[in-house]
Amino acid sequence: MTLIKYYLITSFVFLGIDAVWLYSTSENLYRKQIGFLMKDNFNFRAALIFYLFFAGGLMFFVVNRAVALSSWQYALFAGMFFGFITYSTYDMTNYATIKDWPLIITVIDIIWGSFLCGITAFLSYHIINYFEI
Repeated sequence: MTLIKYYLITSFVFLGIDAVWLYSTSENLYRKQIGFLMKDNFNFRAALIFYLFFAGGLMFFVVNRAVALSSWQYALFAGMFFGFITYSTYDMTNYATIKDWPLIITVIDIIWGSFLCGITAFLSYHIINYFEI
């Protein structure tokens, strides 16, 4: 039951922060840079599955361990590393295989993923500790 609570907290924090980012940058950044690749209609089901899986990985590999270690530093820095590796995997693969994939998107996404995962793990850790879950 505890892991489910950790998962729900991590999911909510991750989705909330990423939604703000995507809402504020999608038109001016992503649509301008890779609009030629984007669908006209958003696939909500695929996005939901991604968020469920990704938040589970972040909770399992980072938040759960940070709580066990009682370490906000682990949450922050392991979270940033998790984001760096996962977002690099996606963006560097795209950069290597998709014609005209912009380097600027690769760089911005990797920085964003590192920040997003680090801050998500950090905040999730503090929420869990604050409520003594």
